Amino acid sequence: MDILLIGDEEETMVLKYLEACSLYALYDFRVVKSVCAVLPVDKNTVEIKNLATFPEFQNQGCATFLLNFLFNKYKNRFHYIILGTGENEKTLNFYKKFDFKEFSRIENFFLENYPHPIFENGVQLKDMIYLKKEL
Repeated sequence: MDILLIGDEEETMVLKYLEACSLYALYDFRVVKSVCAVLPVDKNTVEIKNLATFPEFQNQGCATFLLNFLFNKYKNRFHYIILGTGENEKTLNFYKKFDFKEFSRIENFFLENYPHPIFENGVQLKDMIYLKKEL
């Protein structure tokens, strides 16, 4: 749970989707570095519910490796892969490198669904930004 809380700070939110997800983990010498929870949405779409890397392993290509693994794994079964994230420039730019494009937004999602303010890079998250990539 510790690593999943890096990607989603509220345990009750993680528990809402975790049981229905496939969970993938990147290990290096029996040490988990990064994880990704994935949930099929419908016959055409799969959703990344959580992608997280322990801070000491960030910027080493772990999340990139997991994303490329998922693209290859799901490309023959689904047409799209989607994910929701906060309005954080660093995070959005990371996903845009993989050709994710914004397709939807839920205003005030983080304000209405989390019991405390969520901050990333010193900025309070308000809206959930949904991104989509064609596989």
